[in-house]
Amino acid sequence: MPLRAVSNPPLRWQSRHGEWWWEPPPPAEIRVFEDASKGILSRNDSEDLPFRWSLNPYRGCQHACAYCYARPSHEYWGFGAGTDFETRLMVKPRAAELLRAELLKPSWKGELVVVSGNTDCYQPLEGRWGLTRACLEVFREFRNPVGIITKSPLILRDLDVLKDLHRDAHLHVVVSIAFSDGEMARVVDAGAPSPERRLRIVQALADAGIFVTVSLAPVIPGLNDAQAPEILKRARDAGARHAFYSPLRLTGNGEKVFLERLRAGFPLAAAKVEGFLRDQHAGRGDRGGLIARQFKLWQRKLGLDRAHPFPPKSSFRRPGPCQATFAFSG
Repeated sequence: MPLRAVSNPPLRWQSRHGEWWWEPPPPAEIRVFEDASKGILSRNDSEDLPFRWSLNPYRGCQHACAYCYARPSHEYWGFGAGTDFETRLMVKPRAAELLRAELLKPSWKGELVVVSGNTDCYQPLEGRWGLTRACLEVFREFRNPVGIITKSPLILRDLDVLKDLHRDAHLHVVVSIAFSDGEMARVVDAGAPSPERRLRIVQALADAGIFVTVSLAPVIPGLNDAQAPEILKRARDAGARHAFYSPLRLTGNGEKVFLERLRAGFPLAAAKVEGFLRDQHAGRGDRGGLIARQFKLWQRKLGLDRAHPFPPKSSFRRPGPCQATFAFSG
């Protein structure tokens, strides 16, 4: 089925939902298409992912991170992995309706669902469409466990729903911070909030009593790996209670996009980073092992090595006269 274009969202600085965080705003025209998907939950079978189910209200992402592993997936829809990923965006307007239908199925037992397993559910597009909030309201109604991965301060708009999920079900928020150097982050995370802004997200969520994990994703050898200790210390001081990292993983045309932007933004460092990546692909050297050991050392030293425990039983129940609660086996 061909994608149907819809009207473009208003400029962020004209939105009642929050301020624009780009300086300056991106020059490319953004086009939005409706995604006519008939399902909303994606099952993950990868051993690299610690969760089974994910939900993504949007395809493509205005944060425009050069390293995003989701870039090649945009090609499945006839778009490119480069600027198309950032400017040709798809929304799933029936997301909450489809989610409700999934949770009403007798086969659903209340497993954890991670929102933003692919692209950021709180990218600026959410300011107009509100699909993430609508889905969170469905999760709240069913008391279904939720995980959220984001870089965006727009999540704080939904503190009321998040507090309810934290109290009545299970909520785990992951804030991604890959750089402590704001200027470096501006080049690589071109459309995303600054590291300082993300740390304020951590602080606000922690102040609300919500368990916050900070993700150093990705760690790029030769570029941001040395920044990990500072990120961890600042995250701990802001109220984060756990941290993990993910090594850089590039596939298909996503690798071409990253290397092109790396060379343009960091011409002096690019050769070193590319050398580390070639060694990594060829199985040479122990740079990855060194990064892992150093990260674990700082993680343990700062008390960020204890993951959020999942409750032994899920609070999931279907609303209405025939409510039921299920044990969680995931």
